[in-house]
Amino acid sequence: MPLAHDRRVQLLALAGGLPALALAAWLLPRGGPRASLALGLFAAALLAWLLAARAVRRRTQRPLQTLSNLLAALREGDFSFRGKEPGKDDALGAVFLELNTLADLLQQQRIGALEATALLRTVMEEIRVAILAFDGEGRLRLVNRAGAEILGRSAERLGGSTAAEVGLQSALEGPSPRVVDLDLPGGAGRFELRRTTFRQGGLPHTLLVLSDLTQPLREEERQAWQRLVRVLSHEFNNSLAPIQSLSGSLASLVRREPPPPDLQDDLLSGLDVIASRSGSLQRFLEAYARLAKLPAPRLESVDLEALVRRVAALESRLAVAVQEGPAVRLRADGDQLQQALVNLVKNAAEASLETGGGVAIAWTLGPGLAIVRVADEGPGPPPAANLFVPFFTTKPGGSGIGLALSRQIAEAHGGTLTLEPREDGPGAVAVLRLPVEGST
Repeated sequence: MPLAHDRRVQLLALAGGLPALALAAWLLPRGGPRASLALGLFAAALLAWLLAARAVRRRTQRPLQTLSNLLAALREGDFSFRGKEPGKDDALGAVFLELNTLADLLQQQRIGALEATALLRTVMEEIRVAILAFDGEGRLRLVNRAGAEILGRSAERLGGSTAAEVGLQSALEGPSPRVVDLDLPGGAGRFELRRTTFRQGGLPHTLLVLSDLTQPLREEERQAWQRLVRVLSHEFNNSLAPIQSLSGSLASLVRREPPPPDLQDDLLSGLDVIASRSGSLQRFLEAYARLAKLPAPRLESVDLEALVRRVAALESRLAVAVQEGPAVRLRADGDQLQQALVNLVKNAAEASLETGGGVAIAWTLGPGLAIVRVADEGPGPPPAANLFVPFFTTKPGGSGIGLALSRQIAEAHGGTLTLEPREDGPGAVAVLRLPVEGST
């Protein structure tokens, strides 16, 4: 069995003094009056030698025990112990200094971790999003307050329950993110589901996040109905108020005795106004019907260049410049895309006619996208907040439906539509982004 470190140090100390002690023993007188004195001095030297070796052992043992206690405290997470401060050129003290510095660093890191954990727990409890963690066996290991509420039980009672028992087995399967309809003990509704994985203790876990969309959707629906009612009320009042007023005036003229000499002219004029306002109301309803009843696109292979040139040729009020671009084929509904481009070119032409400018169409290729730009030299885009609001228009007699319908068509094809100020001069540019054929 190997000797302990302090025991080896003691033996080395003994070995260091052994030659001198052996020499002293050899030089001891064998007789005479001084033999007893020499023997006493030798015994005293031997005792001092043994005591010195024992002291060396203790001086070695105690710092090592202190170091061991400090390291054990660090291992146990107790960072309150400290070693002695080093003296000048004290190698052992330098070791204690490094240990003290390490203890301070670990203590700061622990405090930071505890504070971060406390903040995370507070956020998890207060956030109105359900957060649940399941282990590899599908058992619930962590749930916040919002998650416990939708599951209809306290977090303590939910601990260890399986996903099937809490009605979330389907949530652990399938794509993520996605929107799902869930009927849970705490309430039914539509949720946005997001799922990811993490490891704890080396074992895989699944983190499930459920955002309740019911209330936001209801609020959006309420605001949409309010906007629609305001628009419809405004348009109907603009048409029905003059019709009602003229109808009353014409009825009074017809009942007048004797009839006025210009009765027929007044009747014809009033009926013309009634017919005009009725026609305006009819056109408004037709425009609304087009926006509300846009069918799903029937996808086919579409040559973008041919489509652009066909749309440019339909504009008769001014010449639309078509700038050459790369050969592109789209997987799209050609009729719907043509309608969207016709609306954009029509708006650009009307803007340019106000200033005497021109209109140009160009297209480029991006990563998986075809980017079509319809640029005009008009006064610039209207206020950004109202660009795509249905029935909003700055043009006399406009329906306010063109941009809204074009964006709806673009989004139905997985694309986007924006209207931006031109960077190279006055005017606006409509940017239509559409997936190219074969892209995902």
